[in-house]
Amino acid sequence: MERIEEKIKEKTEAVLKSMKGNFSLEGLDIQTTNGTSLIKIYVQKPGGITIDDCAHISEKMSVHLEVDGFISGSYRLEVSSPGIEKKVAK
Repeated sequence: MERIEEKIKEKTEAVLKSMKGNFSLEGLDIQTTNGTSLIKIYVQKPGGITIDDCAHISEKMSVHLEVDGFISGSYRLEVSSPGIEKKVAK
């Protein structure tokens, strides 16, 4: 799982770098249950992240996950801010 996590992290960082807004990856969490992976990507930018930002990142990352084949089987992708008080491990 660690190798998949690293690939997704690298791809996410590349996607964020290509976007305007000085986004940063704050954390990544992947959990697999019954053959379905839940990929949680936590991002931030100066001034805060919006729902539209999350949707845009999610669309871009979904394409990469499908085309690059990082995840075998079904998956759910969640993109959000880590929140004010939530600590996320990088």
